[in-house]
Amino acid sequence: MALFDRLRNWGKSTPPSISSDSYLGAERRAKRRINARAGTRILVVDDSSTIIALLRKMLAQNAYEVIEAVTAEAALEAAKTGPELIFLDIVLPDGDGFNVLRELRKRAETRDVPVIMMSGNAQATEQFYVQRIGADDFMKKPFARAEVFSRIEVLLDSDYRPRRTAQRIGVPAELAGMSA
Repeated sequence: MALFDRLRNWGKSTPPSISSDSYLGAERRAKRRINARAGTRILVVDDSSTIIALLRKMLAQNAYEVIEAVTAEAALEAAKTGPELIFLDIVLPDGDGFNVLRELRKRAETRDVPVIMMSGNAQATEQFYVQRIGADDFMKKPFARAEVFSRIEVLLDSDYRPRRTAQRIGVPAELAGMSA
């Protein structure tokens, strides 16, 4: 269940349901979370100040450095500062995330930076298209804290740095048994 759904149901007597695609439940809490190293630079690109604030708060709690952009132009400029991971919304006021992703993949300094695309519209065709142009993952909005960190965890290499799938050579022992 997404964070926004949990907040909407806050204080109601029925406990939240647990589905197979949910990140809630005892199984998740029992598993030790693997985090990227402190100081990891993460660029968050979204035109929603709510989404940016939510991700900033979540990521800052793990001592990640958060860089923010609200437009495609600002995202490309901010990408020059050397982020190690990018959360990129598909719909932006001055363009779209697809074009930003294409440009990021053309640039030598951002070609190998993992990108997690985000959208409130998670249609299968959109997900397929995202993966075809070089995104490393896709996250539907709204999202839960556990989902954000689970998606980061999957991208970590043996030094706990985010890496694109093709770049991850060593895998931390804690992740060896994890299914992708």
